[in-house]
Amino acid sequence: MRIDIDKNRCIGAGQCALAAPGVFTQDDEGFSALLPGREDGGGDPMVREAARACPVGAISVTEPAK
Repeated sequence: MRIDIDKNRCIGAGQCALAAPGVFTQDDEGFSALLPGREDGGGDPMVREAARACPVGAISVTEPAK
């Protein structure tokens, strides 16, 4: 899977880091960021829930074409 964070849309609510702390964190300015090496979600089943929890829809999760 591919995870994209729209940094221009993110407001730093932190819902992603609460929903999937093994994938998301907040940077020094308080905005959403992926943990190093977790750009593909690492198989965490909560990644999609984290994207849904974002109040401004700044996170998108897509599956690669087969």
